[in-house]
Amino acid sequence: MIEKHPDHVVIDCNGLGYHVNISLQTFSNIPDQENIKLFTHQVIREDANIIYGFVTKTEREIFRLLISVSGVGPSTAITMQSSMDNEEIQRAIAGEDVSKIQSVKGIGLKTAQRVIVDLKDKILKSYEISEDLPASNNTIKIEALSALEVLGFSRKKVEKVIQVILQDSPKISLEELIKQALKNL
Repeated sequence: MIEKHPDHVVIDCNGLGYHVNISLQTFSNIPDQENIKLFTHQVIREDANIIYGFVTKTEREIFRLLISVSGVGPSTAITMQSSMDNEEIQRAIAGEDVSKIQSVKGIGLKTAQRVIVDLKDKILKSYEISEDLPASNNTIKIEALSALEVLGFSRKKVEKVIQVILQDSPKISLEELIKQALKNL
């Protein structure tokens, strides 16, 4: 390795320097040694030949899954991997945590939903993650909050009521959550 920066490294391969884009996750896991091993993914376009590098095969697999989603390009995938570690990404997708995915710069609501729809089954099968994650309540909570806000209730009051209901009934449906919240407001 010739150079190491938070977003890329330059690797010497038999006298030829390769610019390899990396995530912050990879940056923090790369040793400061001269000899390193990276798993790469190459993107060839009409105007560019870009290499992305990863410390682990799992990180590269997740990158490849992310870029398979329409609307998620390599830059967005690297940004997501810089914002969250592999396990956080897997849990967010498996748990349908739209807000967590949407918190990544460059990902809007529709793209976040598309990531979940396209990758949830693949993530659950490939990484043996339980489908009963508490993060799925997060999606229901967000939808209930926005529905009740539209009806004119204050966000702070609604959040408190919804939190109590979700603690008592974690497997509650969205419709039932809204009904119970309306009774308590």
